[in-house]
Amino acid sequence: MDIEQKQAELIEYFVRLAENFRGGSLTNVIVLATSHSSLFAFSEILSAPNVSELQGTEYSMFLDVLRLFAHGTWSDYKSNTGRLPTLVPDQVRKLKQLTVLTLAETNKILPYDQLMQELDVTNVRELEDFLINECMYAGIVRGKLDQLRRCFEVQFAAGRDLRPGQLAGMIQTLASWLSTSDNMLMSIQEKIKWADTMGEINKKHRKEIEDKVEEVKKSLKYNVSRQTWNYEGMMRSTLNLEE
Repeated sequence: MDIEQKQAELIEYFVRLAENFRGGSLTNVIVLATSHSSLFAFSEILSAPNVSELQGTEYSMFLDVLRLFAHGTWSDYKSNTGRLPTLVPDQVRKLKQLTVLTLAETNKILPYDQLMQELDVTNVRELEDFLINECMYAGIVRGKLDQLRRCFEVQFAAGRDLRPGQLAGMIQTLASWLSTSDNMLMSIQEKIKWADTMGEINKKHRKEIEDKVEEVKKSLKYNVSRQTWNYEGMMRSTLNLEE
């Protein structure tokens, strides 16, 4: 099963699970979802009516936890530990995995020093073990560990939930890409048309050259024949005179 299909099934499972609980009972569902080793998208769960109702209640901090896992990073959690519940180890690992995905959104070369700071990792060995065992083996990123340059070269990274306001930026980026693609397509079509025109011109030019070559061949053949005939005539005249 590929990662996208597995994500879809897990999201559907937790959304249905959330629909069966309210209030404090929902906190266990949120902890389960944010601890699950194979779930990395939370917007649909966050949008579930029962979950939204936690806003303004004594359990609203768990709604903030879900928002954190949908859009935030480990640094965001450290900055707000005073108003968020303590995370269990599985949640800590998950949030650090999501942090790597966020960093990979904007830069495909991630320096080790930056990763160690963002993930609270103290040495390169621990960082590389995390990237290999918790990120690459999990299928959320692919890349190359470059020990000489002390960086992680990202080749693929799974997408995270869209942050509020991010959709408009993505639409603008896609529109710009579409415009660029249209212009490139027009340029390619013009070059193809030019190549076709040049092909026809070259074909015509080649035909003209071939015709001229044939004319030259015919002319040479005619001249050779004529000179041969004249030579033979001269020989016959000479023989007659000698007789």
